[in-house]
Amino acid sequence: MSAERSVHRRRTVLRAGALTGLGLTGARVAAPGPAAAAPARGTGYLVGRGLSDATGEVAEVGMMGYGRFDQQAAGLHTRLRARAFTVVDEASGRRVMLIVADSPMIFESVHRAVLRRLAEAYGELYTEQNVLVTATHTHAGPGGYSHHLLYNTTTFGFHRKTFDAVAAGLFEAAQRAHEDLAPSELVLSHGTLTGASVNRSRPAFDRNPKADRDHFPDAVDPHTTLLRVERAGRTVGAVNWFPVHSTGMSGDNRLISADNKGYAAYHWEREVHDVDYLSGGSPAFVAAFAQTNSGDMSPNLDLKPPTTPADFEHTRASGLRQYEAAAAQVDLPGVELTGPVDSRLVYVDLSDVTVRPEFTGDGRTHRTSKPCVGASMAAGSTEDGPAFPGFQEGENPFWDAVSDSLVYTVSPELAQAQAPKDVFVPIGEVNRLYPWVQERVPVMLVRIGRLHLIGIPGEVTVCAGLRLRRTVAGIVGADLDDVLVAGYANAYFHYVTTPEEYDAQQYEGGSTLFGRWQLPALQQTAAELATALRDGTDLPLGPEPPDLSGTVLSLQPGVVLDAPPAFRKFGDVLVRPRETYRAGERAEAVFAGAHPGNDLHRGETYLEVQRREPDGTWRTVADDGDWSTRFHWRRDGVAASQVTVVWDVPRGTAPGAYRIVYHGDARGIAGAVTPFTGTSPAFLVR
Repeated sequence: MSAERSVHRRRTVLRAGALTGLGLTGARVAAPGPAAAAPARGTGYLVGRGLSDATGEVAEVGMMGYGRFDQQAAGLHTRLRARAFTVVDEASGRRVMLIVADSPMIFESVHRAVLRRLAEAYGELYTEQNVLVTATHTHAGPGGYSHHLLYNTTTFGFHRKTFDAVAAGLFEAAQRAHEDLAPSELVLSHGTLTGASVNRSRPAFDRNPKADRDHFPDAVDPHTTLLRVERAGRTVGAVNWFPVHSTGMSGDNRLISADNKGYAAYHWEREVHDVDYLSGGSPAFVAAFAQTNSGDMSPNLDLKPPTTPADFEHTRASGLRQYEAAAAQVDLPGVELTGPVDSRLVYVDLSDVTVRPEFTGDGRTHRTSKPCVGASMAAGSTEDGPAFPGFQEGENPFWDAVSDSLVYTVSPELAQAQAPKDVFVPIGEVNRLYPWVQERVPVMLVRIGRLHLIGIPGEVTVCAGLRLRRTVAGIVGADLDDVLVAGYANAYFHYVTTPEEYDAQQYEGGSTLFGRWQLPALQQTAAELATALRDGTDLPLGPEPPDLSGTVLSLQPGVVLDAPPAFRKFGDVLVRPRETYRAGERAEAVFAGAHPGNDLHRGETYLEVQRREPDGTWRTVADDGDWSTRFHWRRDGVAASQVTVVWDVPRGTAPGAYRIVYHGDARGIAGAVTPFTGTSPAFLVR
């Protein structure tokens, strides 16, 4: 960071949310989990918290989630952050680490990179057996960081800079959580949140047995769980689990955003607890909003995809509801956790699982198969954001005819596992030529006292999650509320539906890659993990996925050259702000800029909003991680860039003089990158 930027690292905070709820406070054996190096010192827990920037590229990179080739990032709304929590059982020395990342997905590529960095730093202290990495599944994050080709098709291949930023951010959060370990109490509580989600696949849900449907009378899972970290009677951290898709930001949005769960965490940390993301060190408060079984849970209550720019307020409102439900539990007594910390992980080849009768539900043995993409998957979820035209959820007669006359005729085994799916791509066959999707996947079970987390690398519907939870709860003897699915964990394999939901072949069923018996196969694995955890026994690690880091394709060229507009220099103000604004109005300035991909400013900022203090110095009050700011980038000709910085003046903003500062980095003809700064004229907020 340049000396000029470092002047503004420590900031004051605009209490922007004062009117929005701020008053609410080949098999090797898998060991049960590595023990801490330090000797046991008591009978409680040591807990550490960590927070880091894991944003990636914000311009000319395909965005993940909606599968749209045209959704190329053109700026930044909020930074994507990783939040880590480490829990050590002092009695046994065993530990687990939970990382929650504002990411579209956690791919095996990132999982492997984070574990490798942890091994380099801490030896055998943190391994795949005790590190659970999950994503919030924002649909407004950059893509291109997978080693499997399917997820890089809309990003024109692998993006090294984004991959490095995501991996570095997750590791840095983990490192900070390790360094923050201190005696703490863990308190678990549960609540109910309604009016924040809707079932987007009701025809599939209604096929489930009455016992499942009765558990969710409104066809949604309203269960919100809070695990809070307390020190000396003060809450210093929290993890919330609530199932809802992060599809508040639309497929027409072009700004990187952490979506609703990211806003919930930002609001609690920044607007309530004054956390300064640029100050470094250990923050006073860390809040993670994690996913559970959100596969069929949409935040779009009218079952229509949001539009932009209305999606910004829609996303904020969704995040605020999740925050309020979580924060309300802080004042509840909850249950102080005691007891063991433990974990297990196994790899399962989901393309080749024999599922025993006690899990299939029909009293017979069945098998999973090589993965297949259904035609309804190509349609996308029409309630959150359709994908490719010419496809629809449910029946697709043309592809049904192709499946019956060709695919299933050639392979009766595939028909046994995949029917009635209208197969669009037999992607398992494509995998033989090049790795498109992952087949050997991690399944995990974590215990922290009475809390159990089932780590599933996909999007689990509420009824599928209920069956997984019942399976584990029955074996370990836990209350059902204390057993949660941790979705989007450690890898990604698309969806998990019940067999009954699968038969409807809605988007979620078409995206259940390994067929009708995929959920029973996962229940069988979860049962084995739960039994081993209960009995303190080991399990074979199973077939690990191959390292694909040497096979990635990168098709999009990097930045070649930046040049300012004619008769201008980098950082010049092209459009000045108005002289005066009032709270609630939008201030903006346009600069002669450069490509943001030259320097991702991880842990820093592309912009600052500064206020002039009485002594004449300028103090930063907002940056590119704040909800009130937006950073827009666009090409101006071949090599020139225009950068527009927007600041929505929050209500309650102190009157005075303000200015907008832009930090850019220009690539010269020889390839050298040079930082520069542009500063707008001062304007008044009255």
